[in-house]
Amino acid sequence: MSLFPSSDPERGSGRRRAGQLEGQIVTVLTRAGRGLTPGEVRDRLPELSYSTVVTILTRLYDKGAATRRRDGRAYRYEAVADAAALVAGRMNRLLTEEPDRASVLRRFVSTLDEQDEEFLRALLRDSED
Repeated sequence: MSLFPSSDPERGSGRRRAGQLEGQIVTVLTRAGRGLTPGEVRDRLPELSYSTVVTILTRLYDKGAATRRRDGRAYRYEAVADAAALVAGRMNRLLTEEPDRASVLRRFVSTLDEQDEEFLRALLRDSED
């Protein structure tokens, strides 16, 4: 038995991928269609602790991915954009940090499955119109 959790997603390490919690919480905020308190978010994601929800909401606010307004003693948070926009922004930030963008993009495309690669090609064709 290993002392380290498995990195194989099929085996389940119990650890979430980077940004996964943010994505889950942004999805909850987006679907709500109104501002939610940390307690209301936690009610919709009972597997998370209250302190984890507060931490992630604060990070989202600090990144500009959520807004908040005071409501009594708590804040109500609203998503600025959906989870897909959050991931796209993270991808763009990582790309801008790399001086050899062409190599990164080439390698990224080489890791895509056939369906995703064709979808990306179609998106690029559509953007040229």
